[in-house]
Amino acid sequence: MPSGPYDADAVEEKWQQRWLDDETYAYQGVEDPDTAFAIDTPPPTVSGSLHWGHVYGTVLQDIVARFTRMQGQEVYYPFGYDDNGIASERLTEDELDIRHQEFERREFQQKCREVCAGFEEEFTENMQSFGFSIDWNNTYRTIEPRVQRISQLSFIDLYEQGREYRKRAPAIWCPECETAISQVETEDDEQESHFHDIAFELVDGGEAPGGDPDAASQEALTISTTRPELLPACVAVFVHPEDEENATLVGQEAKIPLFGQEVPIIEDERVDRETGSGIVMCCTFGDQTDIEWYQAHDLDLRLAIDESGHLTEVADEYEGMHASDAREAIVSDLRAVDALLDRREITHTVNVHERCGVGVEFLVADQWYVELLDRTDEYLDAGREMDWYPEKMFSRYKHWIEGLQWDWCISRQRSSGIPFPVWYCENCDEAVMAEKADLPVDPLSDDPPVDACPACDHEEFVPEDDVLDTWATSSLTPLINAGWDWDAESEGFEMENPELFPMDLRPQGHDIISFWLFHTVVKCYEHTGEVPFDAVMINGMVLDEDRRKMSKSVGNVVTPAEVTAKFPVDAARFWAAGSSIGDDLPYQEKGLRAGEKLMQKLWNASKLVDSLTPDEDLDLDEAELSALDRWLLAELDSEAEFVAEMLEERQFSKARDSLRSFFWGTFCDDYLEIAKQRVREEDDVGGSEAPAGQSEASASDADSAKYTLRTAHKRFLKLFAPVLSHITEEIWQDQYVGGEANGESLSDDEFQSLHRTAWPEPTGVDADHDAGETAMAVVGALRRYKSERQLPLNAELERVTVYGDVSGFENDIRNVMHVRELEAKEEAPEVESVTTGIDLDYSVVGPEYGADVPEIEEGIENGEYDLGEETLTVAGHELGPAEFTVERERRYSGDGELVETEDALVVVQE
Repeated sequence: MPSGPYDADAVEEKWQQRWLDDETYAYQGVEDPDTAFAIDTPPPTVSGSLHWGHVYGTVLQDIVARFTRMQGQEVYYPFGYDDNGIASERLTEDELDIRHQEFERREFQQKCREVCAGFEEEFTENMQSFGFSIDWNNTYRTIEPRVQRISQLSFIDLYEQGREYRKRAPAIWCPECETAISQVETEDDEQESHFHDIAFELVDGGEAPGGDPDAASQEALTISTTRPELLPACVAVFVHPEDEENATLVGQEAKIPLFGQEVPIIEDERVDRETGSGIVMCCTFGDQTDIEWYQAHDLDLRLAIDESGHLTEVADEYEGMHASDAREAIVSDLRAVDALLDRREITHTVNVHERCGVGVEFLVADQWYVELLDRTDEYLDAGREMDWYPEKMFSRYKHWIEGLQWDWCISRQRSSGIPFPVWYCENCDEAVMAEKADLPVDPLSDDPPVDACPACDHEEFVPEDDVLDTWATSSLTPLINAGWDWDAESEGFEMENPELFPMDLRPQGHDIISFWLFHTVVKCYEHTGEVPFDAVMINGMVLDEDRRKMSKSVGNVVTPAEVTAKFPVDAARFWAAGSSIGDDLPYQEKGLRAGEKLMQKLWNASKLVDSLTPDEDLDLDEAELSALDRWLLAELDSEAEFVAEMLEERQFSKARDSLRSFFWGTFCDDYLEIAKQRVREEDDVGGSEAPAGQSEASASDADSAKYTLRTAHKRFLKLFAPVLSHITEEIWQDQYVGGEANGESLSDDEFQSLHRTAWPEPTGVDADHDAGETAMAVVGALRRYKSERQLPLNAELERVTVYGDVSGFENDIRNVMHVRELEAKEEAPEVESVTTGIDLDYSVVGPEYGADVPEIEEGIENGEYDLGEETLTVAGHELGPAEFTVERERRYSGDGELVETEDALVVVQE
C-alpha cells in the first residue's frame, strides 16, 4: 500500500469515475424476479441547486443499495428529475426574469426545459461527486415524452374507471401562483393579524339578541372576523342552535355594512361559539366551513376575490384593490361610519401554499378531481400492508387519510406541466378523451380524435388549457420505472420490467408522506390493484447545529460543496449513517471529524495488516488456528450477523457504531497489537522454532495470526463498504486485487468492484465467547503492566496467576506474553479494600456545622472517626452520605503484584 496518509480527494475522484466508466452499478436484469430489488427513489424537484438534505437522504438509500447488492440481489437504483409544474415554472421565471403569462404554452415550456436542463446537469455532477451507486443508465424526467404518455394514460384510465370527475366547485387557490392547489399542498402558518368586531344591522327593526325589541339598532349584532375584506362576499350569518342568547336572530335578516346586501340569519351546528361573539358571517369563500354552508343551505354565490388576489366588481369602490390593501381601506371606512366596534391584535393559524407561503383563497372554477373520500379505508389497509421504517411513521400516513376533507384536485392553471388529454364540445361540454395510441398530446396544438361530438354531433371543440398537478405524475414513479404502458394488441396495460413492481423500497422524507407517498399508493392501487412497494423508509430532515431548520433567510444553510471542501465524502457518509431513521439530524462537524478519524484508522490498520501478511491467502484448517484467533473470527462472525441485521432493519446508526467499536477496540487496539507481536517475534527467530517459553505445538503461531489477520481484514472491508464506499474500494483493490489501485488500468473483464462481491458468509469457527473476552483482557492487562514498567513486550514473566475463566486460552496467553508458568484459578484472591481518604463536600458541611468544621477535619486527618455503610461519625457529629465521599483502594497482600481487568484479576510475579 502507498506510504503516508490517505489522500481522500484523489482516491474518491478516481473511483467515482471508474464506477461510472465501468457502469459498476448498472441494472443487469434478472431471470428470477425474486432476485431483483427495486428502489423507488424520490426525484428531486428542479427548483435550484442540490442541498444537503438531498445528500443525506440519498446516502441512506445508497447504504441500502450497496448492502443489498452484497446480499446477492440485483439492485435497480434509478434517478429522476421532477421538472414539471410550479417549482420549475417559478425557477424559470426567476432565472429569466419573465412571467409565464407572457408566452404561448409551448414556447414557455421550452424555456422551462432549457433552464431545468442546466440545473439538472449540475444536479447530476453533484450527485456523482458523492459516488452514489445510482444506475445512471436509468434516469428519467417527469416532463419527458415517455413520462407524459404514462401520466396521460393514468388520467384516461382513471376517467374510464369512473374515479375522476370534472366539476365547477370551490377549489383551494393560490393567488400568488394563480392556480388551484390540492389540500396536501397547504400548510398551517402562525401569523400576526387583527380581530375586528363589526356591527351588522338587523333588517326592518328585527329583534335583537336577548329578546329585547327595543335594542334593535345598528349595533343589533356583532360579527368578529379577521378578514373584513370578505364583507362584500357575505351571503349569510350563522348562530349555533344551542346559543340561547342569540336564538331570536334565527329567521331574521342582517344588512352588511358598507356594501348593503341583506342576508339570512340561519342556525347551524358548525358555528364555533368560543370564537368572537359566537355569531359568524358566511362568505363565499373564506374557509372550508363556508363551502359546507354554501352547499348545505343553497346560498347565493358572491365572489369578491379573483385569481390574482384582487377584489372583483361585487366589492364596489374597492374593485381592483389587492385583498391586503382592501382590508385596511374597509377597516378605515367601517371606523368612519361607526361600524367598527373593536380591533385587537391576535396571532392565529393561516392556511398557506407550501410553495410560496401565501395565504390561500377559495375560488369557484371548473376543475378535475380524483375521488378519494369514498375509499379512505382501502388506502389505509394498503398502508398497513407495507413495512414501515420506522413503524411510528405509519401514524402520519394514517392521520393524513383520516383528516382528508377533499377529493384530490389535479387541475393546475399553469403553463409548465403535462397537458390534460381532453377536449370539450363547444355546444354541450361533452369531454372527449385522446386515443391511447396518440399519447402524449397537447390539446392546445393537437386536434381532437373525432370530427364531431359523440353526444350532439357538434363539430367545434374547446381544448383543455389546464395542466396536471405535479403530484399526479410523480405519484406514478413505480409505474414509470417498471415501464407501464398500454398494449393495443392485448388491449390492456403491461409492464416492460414486471419484476420491478411492486417496488421493494420507497425511501423519502417525512415531510412528503401526504404528498408523494399517499398519492403514489392511490394511483398505483387504482391502476393495478396492488400496493406499490413492500417497504417504506422515512428519513428526517437535516437541521443546523442548534437543531433549527435550515433556511436561506436565516443564513444557516450548509451546501454539499461546503462540506466536501472540508471533509472526505466517506466522512459525510459516516455522519449520515449516524441517524436514527425517521428522526431529524443536526449537521455537526464533530460527526464528520469522527468519520475522518475512522478512515485514517482503517487506512493505517490496513497498511499494518499488509506488512504482516503474505500476498496470497494461507490454507489453514480451523484446528490449526490458535484459540485466540478462533475467538476473533467467531466474534467477527457475530458482529457481521449483527451489522447485517441492523442494516436489514434500517437501523443504520446501530450498525455503524457497533462495527466501529468492534473494529477500533477489539481488532485494532487489542487483537492487531497482539497479532503484530506474534508475527514479528516469530519472524525474528526465523520461524523455525518456538520462542523461549512457548511450546513446540505453537511453532505455526505466526501463520495462524497471519491467516486470521487477512481473513478478518477482508471481512472488515466488506462490512464497512456500504458506508465507507471509496476507501474500502481503494484498499480492496490494492491488497486483494492489485492493478487498479497501483495505477495499472484493468479492463472491464478484469475489474471486480468490492461492491459487487458477496457479504461475508460466517466462517463457522467456534469459540468460547466469555473465556476469549477474559483472555483478551488478561493479555491487555499484561501489556499495560510491561509498558508501565518500561519492559519490552517479549520480556519473560516468571509466573502469572489468573483469577477468572480463560479455559482453552492458557497457551495463547503464555505464548503471547512470554509467561513461563501460568495458572488459572476460579476463586478470587484475598483483596482488601482500604480507605485512603475522605473528602468533605464543603458546600453542605460548611453551612451545617460552621465552626466545628476544623474539628471534623482534624478527626479525619488523625483517623479518629467511625465509618459506617452510609454515615461518618467524627468530632461528635454524624455526617450523612451527601456530606462526604470515601476514597478506597484495593490492595493485594500476597506474593506478586495485582493487575485488575474488568473480567478477571491477574497476579504477576517477575
